[in-house]
Amino acid sequence: MIQYFKTVDNALSEVAAACEGAWIHMTNPTADEILAVCDACGVYESLLQAALDEEETPRIDRDDDQTLILVDIPVVEPEGTSFVYNTMPLGIILLERMVITVCLTDTTITSDFFQGRVKGFDTCKKTRFVLQILYKTSIKYLQYLRQIDKASTQVEMALHKSLKNRELIQMLKLEKSLVFFSTSLKANEVVLEKLLKTNFIKRYPDDEELLEDVIIENKQAIEMAAIYRDILSGTMDAFASVISNNLNIVMKFLAAVTIILSVPTLIASLWGMNVDVPFEGTIGGFAVVTCFALVLTGVVTFVLWKKKML
Repeated sequence: MIQYFKTVDNALSEVAAACEGAWIHMTNPTADEILAVCDACGVYESLLQAALDEEETPRIDRDDDQTLILVDIPVVEPEGTSFVYNTMPLGIILLERMVITVCLTDTTITSDFFQGRVKGFDTCKKTRFVLQILYKTSIKYLQYLRQIDKASTQVEMALHKSLKNRELIQMLKLEKSLVFFSTSLKANEVVLEKLLKTNFIKRYPDDEELLEDVIIENKQAIEMAAIYRDILSGTMDAFASVISNNLNIVMKFLAAVTIILSVPTLIASLWGMNVDVPFEGTIGGFAVVTCFALVLTGVVTFVLWKKKML
């Protein structure tokens, strides 16, 4: 899908085709759509294709007067009855007359611009537009990290009540999401540092402060991801130890019960042999043997109880 936008009278409007000062947004474009944009804007196809590779790492490339800024953005993907957090490449291509963004999926980062939630947004101000996208990306990481923290707290409370595999799998998914976030944030940090130290994009005095804010928010997201990841990893290790300990307690109890039940079984087996045994000619022999078995069983039970095996 291709959408064309341009700021007219301080308001974002959708236009019919590419023009000077326009913003072209491509969501999971087809091969024909890519060729159409290449013909209309003169952009290199390789720059558009770079953002359509899920395994592509964040970077900055410059070819002639075309600059590609590739960053990882956070996304939420449905999985069965729940959802998982992941990252997706977003390509920002700066041309002489316009800006192109390319992504494999719809994202709330660009939708904020569509819906006018970004103050001071103007498609003609290309540098500021890029920095605003990067700032929104860092803010979105922080928002999703807080959601992951709340989700892990809820799963932890559920684990206190019921130690089931389902809750542990949910914890594992959250930890996996934190790994994705941490890796992508560190890769984005390299891109931001490169923007700060080089002149790949033309910066104006008003943009310096915004770029510094983006770097600060990104660093904060990296620290939060590391903290939440350590907490989640420690929590999973603790609950794994609890589950293992509970299993040991159950096995110890079953072993003690087996020992107790083996005592009357052993006595009954001895008196049931086809040989001469005590009390075989006595009327109350059965009662005597039964009492003896019960007393011996009680002694064994008391010994196991004193040793805290019951």
